[in-house]
Amino acid sequence: MQTNEILIIDGSYGEGGGQVLRTALSLAALLGRAVRLVNIRAGRPKPGLQAQHLTSVRAVARICNAEVERAKLGSQELTFIPRTAPQAGNYALDVADARQGGSAGAASLVFQTLLLPLALAGGQSRLNIRGGTHVEWSPPFDYLKRVYLPTLARMGVQAKVHLEKWGWYPVGGGEMTAVIEGIGGEETTGGERNLRCLQGLTLTERGQLLRLRGLSATSNLPRHIAQRQQRQTLQTLRERGFNPHVEVVDDAPSKGQGTVVFLWAEFENVVAGFTAYGRLGKRAEEVAEEACRQFLAYYDSGAALDPHLADQLILPLALAAGESAFTTSQITEHLLTNVWVVEQFLGPRFKLEGERGKAGRVRIV
Repeated sequence: MQTNEILIIDGSYGEGGGQVLRTALSLAALLGRAVRLVNIRAGRPKPGLQAQHLTSVRAVARICNAEVERAKLGSQELTFIPRTAPQAGNYALDVADARQGGSAGAASLVFQTLLLPLALAGGQSRLNIRGGTHVEWSPPFDYLKRVYLPTLARMGVQAKVHLEKWGWYPVGGGEMTAVIEGIGGEETTGGERNLRCLQGLTLTERGQLLRLRGLSATSNLPRHIAQRQQRQTLQTLRERGFNPHVEVVDDAPSKGQGTVVFLWAEFENVVAGFTAYGRLGKRAEEVAEEACRQFLAYYDSGAALDPHLADQLILPLALAAGESAFTTSQITEHLLTNVWVVEQFLGPRFKLEGERGKAGRVRIV
């Protein structure tokens, strides 16, 4: 394990959010690299480690027996020193444990932080993660299941997720389970782990649209809200010539109240996903129209990947064998930040074409 030299990562870089921390933790575990993060989440209204981030730190530390310093709520600095390669196993995690009074921190982001280290370990891992499953600023459970994991499966990542309970802001209390099949990470003669067991992808053309589907879901709210969301979604998309199938789930089991419209579009070569949440004072029709606008902006761009999948593929594609490339409907600050973090660990890997905020192309060499 390469723990003698500590790599310094400035958490204020780029969008200055939690993604810097999560990507750094995943890579530290995968590479056995000691890392010190400073200015953690400096770009956020409440900087430093929040419950979801602290849960990720503790979880990754468990799987690689890491030595950790300053891992507490609000901390803007963290030292993380892995002592072993990631170990497959059964892990139960609850974001609410990280903060007195509980938390709706995103379970999906904790899962994504652990996924690659465990996928590239030896053996099967089972995760039980409690927290927010459908909350702002994170991929909902449905995105993991319908978009993210199917794409990673093409690279060789074998993982399945199941939703037990829905968790909305601010109550949380959702629960998801996951089974991850470790696929490798064998040691080379020099004692380092060979991580090149993932296959690269070329996703520059999305192909023809095969299916457009959606979900209008609510928990502990009047049935008409989910129905209005569905009706508006169908109307908006049909006016543009699409023929979507939108399912209504008006009794999603949850401790709290919440509402979401999630759309996923299956093309010949890619899958894309789009999410909009309800809140007090936001009409059901507005929720539907927001999700539809996201899909239509992506569709009109002609690019292969939606903006969220583009930044979420940066890390796995950087670890994959051979060259990869993709086009995206928007080069986001998240994508650029993730590129920067990965290259702090691995050196130059990416060539980007296009302007920030617009459609572009990324090549991984």
